[in-house]
Amino acid sequence: TFATSRGTVRAVDGVSLELRERTVVALLGESGSGKTMTGLSIMRLIPDPGRIVGGHVWFDHKDLVGLSGDAMREVRGSGIAMVFQNPRDRLDPSLTIEAQLAEVLTLHRVVESKRAARARSIDLLREVQIYQPERILKSHPHELSGGLLQRVMIAMALSANPAVLIADEPTSSLDVTIQSEILDLLAGLQRAYGMCVLFITHDIQVARQVADEVAIMYGGHIVERGRADEVLDRPLHPYTQALLDCVPRSTDGTDHLNTIAGQPLNLRQLPAGCRFAPRCPYVQDRCLRSVPQLLSVRDRQVRCVLYEEQR
Repeated sequence: TFATSRGTVRAVDGVSLELRERTVVALLGESGSGKTMTGLSIMRLIPDPGRIVGGHVWFDHKDLVGLSGDAMREVRGSGIAMVFQNPRDRLDPSLTIEAQLAEVLTLHRVVESKRAARARSIDLLREVQIYQPERILKSHPHELSGGLLQRVMIAMALSANPAVLIADEPTSSLDVTIQSEILDLLAGLQRAYGMCVLFITHDIQVARQVADEVAIMYGGHIVERGRADEVLDRPLHPYTQALLDCVPRSTDGTDHLNTIAGQPLNLRQLPAGCRFAPRCPYVQDRCLRSVPQLLSVRDRQVRCVLYEEQR
């Protein structure tokens, strides 16, 4: 939650996710749905004045919510790593790439000497398909393109061999060609490292390309969750259906561009019932009174009263 002068904002509310070994789960939804805050909550990196007010994050038999600051720092990087949307904002402009990679490698006790740090840094940069690693190591962030910086950030994230990688919109600031290269790179590294990946995105086509499973977020809630092909080809929740209807079908620009009816949700003035009820074409009186439960329906989960009789 975030305490503001205009009231408390509950950015993430009762989200339940299971990340299974060697799977990619896409967390999909429009801007402001709570996707990034979910990732930051897992990492315990919520910016002020935000705080976690309840719930659990279980990893390696430990509840991360209750860990001390020092213990959580041990988990970050070596257990769970995160790649962010804007790598330029996450790197120190005053330090070379070599210095920043060496700092990460030393912090997680991957290496014990400068020579070993340099050798491992070169190996990591080659793994992320940077073919002149010695030159890149000498560079400062402002001397590199967005695509190269994102590759550097991925190398840093992989430096301590994490079990889980959280990728927060890692390609949204890149052009289409570089975006495709980064997605292919992440897919290859996920398989090579045997990681599970939480891939945060607003882009349905990206989710379709990378994910084994998908969770749809709206207003801080997960409203539908299941296998990616099932959810994206045969959506059940009215929001998922509306979201997919907004994707152009043709490639020549002749499609009519659909939009979701109504106004985006105001997290400071949440409805008493279903978060999507004010915009839903199937709304019923009971949708306005209470928040629907997440129901198990045909090998997936959906938060909608329309499916109560199909459990």
